[in-house]
Amino acid sequence: MTIVNPGTSPVSSTAEAAPRPPDRKRRRTRRRAPRWLPYAFLLPALLLELLVHFAPIVLGMAMSAMKVTQYQISHWWQAPFTGLGNFRVVLDFDNPTGKSLLHSFWITLGFTAIVLSAAWGLGLAAALALQHSFRGRGVLRALFLVPYALPAYAAVITWRFIFQRDNGMLNHLLNQAGLTDGNPFWLIGSNAFWAQCIVAVWRMWPFAFLILMAGMQSIPSDVYEAAGIDGAGPWRQLRSITLPLLTPVNKVLVLVMFLHTFNDFNTPYILFGGGAPSSADLISVHIYQSSFATWDFGLGSAMSVLLLLFLLAVTSVYLAVTRRAGHDT
Repeated sequence: MTIVNPGTSPVSSTAEAAPRPPDRKRRRTRRRAPRWLPYAFLLPALLLELLVHFAPIVLGMAMSAMKVTQYQISHWWQAPFTGLGNFRVVLDFDNPTGKSLLHSFWITLGFTAIVLSAAWGLGLAAALALQHSFRGRGVLRALFLVPYALPAYAAVITWRFIFQRDNGMLNHLLNQAGLTDGNPFWLIGSNAFWAQCIVAVWRMWPFAFLILMAGMQSIPSDVYEAAGIDGAGPWRQLRSITLPLLTPVNKVLVLVMFLHTFNDFNTPYILFGGGAPSSADLISVHIYQSSFATWDFGLGSAMSVLLLLFLLAVTSVYLAVTRRAGHDT
């Protein structure tokens, strides 16, 4: 017998007593994007990259196998086919063309070694000096990055005025200090090489400073505090902590600086007005002169292909060596 309270019905009481089924939330069905959609978004950038970079490489390789001069440049694809003839001329170091290219190659190697080591050293010193916070550090950071932020033409033209013989600032300062007797030439002769190195280092070292400073910011300060407690001085901390932990950063930095310095065209072209002296004949300007001064685009293209192969070989060897060193450690 069921006892029913007044004002209620047996049906309602039974319904309240029974457990309610859990409410099922409606899940919105999301339509999955097709797998090809991300590649479709990347396709315009890929096509532009192929057009800007790889198309000139393919055309240069094709022109290196032809005898292209100023008479065939408008219809270069109809120029006489020479095969490897241009490469034989370029690599024959007994003729004037091969000798001048080899001379330019050694000049470029020396220029790259000096600029790379000096710019990296200055960047490391500046990054170490600004590693710890102090008043005015932000202002110094901004000032150090000015050479890197300036346009290449404005910066190199300013240095060209500084290196002028008669009214240049450098000769004026050297004469005032009593370091020179007279006004030496800086943009011709043997001094042209060192003038070129100074300008390249001045433009390159802020980039090294920026990358190394960013790498040092990722090193925990606890490591330096523990080393200081153990009695390690600044030099020992640099050798045992900073440089080893900056190894991944330096691997990329050195490679990028090498490729940029070895291919530097703006610095010598603007500094010397397109015709660099023999002591500062970088290979980029040498290829330009061989192509547009003598109007032999076939030889210039062959030199460009050889330069590309050399840089690819150096990059491959460098990556293999650094990768093997990373596995060994």
